[in-house]
Amino acid sequence: MNRSFMGALRGDRPRDVVRRSTIIAVISFLSLIDLFGAQALLSQIIKAYGTDAGTAGIAVNAATFGMALSALLVAWFADRIDRKRGIWICLLLLGIPTALLYFTDHIAAFMALRVIQGLLMAAAFTPTLTYLSEHCPVMALGGALAAFITGNVASNLFGRLTAVTVAGAAGLHGTFIFFAVLNVICAGLAYVVIGPRDDHPPMRRGSPLDAWLRHLALPGLRAAFAIGFLILFVFVGVFTNVNLYLVDGLGVPPMSLGLVYLVFAPAIVTTPLAASVVRKRGPRPTLIRSLAAALCGLLLTLAGVLPVVLLGLSIIGAATFFAQAAATGYVSRAVARDQAQANGLYLSSYHLGGLIGAVVLGQVNMALGWQGTAAVIGLAMIVAIASTSRLETPRALKNAVWASPRTSSSGLGFRWLCPLPKGA
Repeated sequence: MNRSFMGALRGDRPRDVVRRSTIIAVISFLSLIDLFGAQALLSQIIKAYGTDAGTAGIAVNAATFGMALSALLVAWFADRIDRKRGIWICLLLLGIPTALLYFTDHIAAFMALRVIQGLLMAAAFTPTLTYLSEHCPVMALGGALAAFITGNVASNLFGRLTAVTVAGAAGLHGTFIFFAVLNVICAGLAYVVIGPRDDHPPMRRGSPLDAWLRHLALPGLRAAFAIGFLILFVFVGVFTNVNLYLVDGLGVPPMSLGLVYLVFAPAIVTTPLAASVVRKRGPRPTLIRSLAAALCGLLLTLAGVLPVVLLGLSIIGAATFFAQAAATGYVSRAVARDQAQANGLYLSSYHLGGLIGAVVLGQVNMALGWQGTAAVIGLAMIVAIASTSRLETPRALKNAVWASPRTSSSGLGFRWLCPLPKGA
């Protein structure tokens, strides 16, 4: 291995932590940019495919259905999959349906390709989270997961800005070719950084169904899955439907919507702090405060004054991503084994919430406008806050014994991404 990375293996210097976190965030950013980029093109998709806002919203968010299904499938076969190889291969294959979007001119075909995109995105996303859960020591895990969610935040901001910018220059369909190129770049990065294959074959630990039943028997995990569902339900409901409110209700020009997504910028700064806040305050207080802040932000969007609405959206973005980091960390730390199955259940619930949010809230928005949509979203936030009462401080948060990170002869490997603490 290159000597310049030997210090990063120990992880005992701040710059090593920054380097590790940056790599994790970049992989997350590039693997999810397709999901959020298309959401910024809703008005262009309505015109290009001659459909209504509700159908276009479902089509754009159909990727979340694929992600929900894929998370369960990957979790089911997790003990039989070469995870490193699966990550970069799925990212490479993701470029195919993305490129095919260039050729489609029917909304049903668009929707089908979005489902396939979701299948492949989650097939890379889920084993990455599992690898971090299984191979990071406890002290490094929170920071690694926060970095992963930060990449998610960045893909929301820059993915949407990039989509709007490229669509303005190359048209709607040209944007998909651009994103397909980014998929290939991400696959190459994962190949180099993570490695082409796992040097240790997966261990078969029994029936995935038994693992799911054990996880679902725990009230804290059930609550975490429900909270994950509601987080993306809220997020998709807000940032899919608020576009029409901004254009029709507040007079924002459609081509200026890209600038509106700068509301995600504060979340890039706040999300990396989630790990330290959870360590100090605990997952339940962190989630309560995050969700309460999001609810306050939602109320600000009802002001009808553009600067106040944008402030509210900034708060919602930062608060929901903070909550997502806290919930993801809770699930990853709350189980001592079968992390793949736990992560699969959480991610499936999370993405299913986004899909139902797109379908249900799209119809509510068409019937009742933004005010009615905000009322339903606010109710979901209140339910999520109430659900935190079932969360417990898992023993894994205090005295977890995690698998030691494995070294790898190919790629930098996850030992570099999540090095052992000093003296380990």
